[in-house]
Amino acid sequence: MTEATVKPLEPDIDAGSSRTTEFTATPARAPAPCACGVGSLGPASERKAVAVDAAIKERNQKRLRRIEGQVRGLQKMVDDDRYCADIMVQISSVHEALRAVGRELMRNHLKHCAASAIRSSEDEASAMYDEIVDLMYRSGR
Repeated sequence: MTEATVKPLEPDIDAGSSRTTEFTATPARAPAPCACGVGSLGPASERKAVAVDAAIKERNQKRLRRIEGQVRGLQKMVDDDRYCADIMVQISSVHEALRAVGRELMRNHLKHCAASAIRSSEDEASAMYDEIVDLMYRSGR
C-alpha cells in the first residue's frame, strides 16, 4: 500500500489581493504528464508542458479570470471618463497580476519542461538554453 505524501506548508499567494496569506497543507499530487515536444523540436504551437500540477493550473486560471475582470473594469473606467491617474494605477495592478502568473509559469517551465529537455540531448539542451534566455529577456522588458 502506498502512503500519501504531504507537501510542507506553503503560502497560498493570491496575486493582487490584500488578503492575509493562508497556509495550507495539501497531499502531494503527481503532475499530469503531457507530451512536451521534448525529443521533437517541432513548431511551438504543437508543444505542450511536460507536467502541470493541477492545483497550480487551477490557481493560474483563477488569477487570469480575475485579471480578465480587471481589464473589463479598465474598459468601464475609460468609458466613464474616469481620472487618468486612477486608470494608470489599475493598469499597473493588471501588469503585476500578469507578472505573477508569468513567474508561476516560468517556475513550472524550468522545473519540468526545461529540466526534461536539458537531460534529453545536446541539441534539446541547447535549444532550451536559447529559449530560457529569450524568455528572460522578454519578461525583463
